Amino acid sequence: MNDTEPQTAGGKVLWHFLMSLDGFVAGPKHEMGWMTGMSVRPGLHTEYIETTGAVLGGRDGWDVVNDSRPYGGAWQGPIFVLTHHPEDAEPADGVTFLNCGPAEAVRIGLAAAGGKNLEVFSPDIGRQLLELGMIDEIDLHLAPVLLGEGIRLYDNPGKVPIRLHLVGAGDPTAVVNVRYRPVTTAVQ
Repeated sequence: MNDTEPQTAGGKVLWHFLMSLDGFVAGPKHEMGWMTGMSVRPGLHTEYIETTGAVLGGRDGWDVVNDSRPYGGAWQGPIFVLTHHPEDAEPADGVTFLNCGPAEAVRIGLAAAGGKNLEVFSPDIGRQLLELGMIDEIDLHLAPVLLGEGIRLYDNPGKVPIRLHLVGAGDPTAVVNVRYRPVTTAVQ
């Protein structure tokens, strides 16, 4: 399987996650410890650090990571947290709590991004923006793990499926194939 082209800073709204093979971007209660020890292509984090101008996240995730900076603290820039209750949010340097609709949050985030990308780190906000036609790209890094429960990337029961086109060369409707083996074998 070929990797995608390097990320570019084009003022995109980018929904970006490391995701388990079973579709979870966080464990129960937004737990992220399962990501420890995952290997990524050399230079991948640098691409995102250099092309991200601002980050938009949700309150549930923020209350768990609380003042943690993306990419292990290597990225510095404005973070916007969308919440219905900014008055009881724990303040942090470089973080602005917004009480507005997702479209307005994107407008604010893109203005702050200064021509670079706005990364969306929230499944719920990403879903809302997708429905509004405001997501330019979805970047997923598949982790070789099955969580079984947690926070899904996309959860929208009863709605029409959202069709996507693969970015890069080849058939944009092609299925992406991955193959893994379990680390441990079943006990007999």
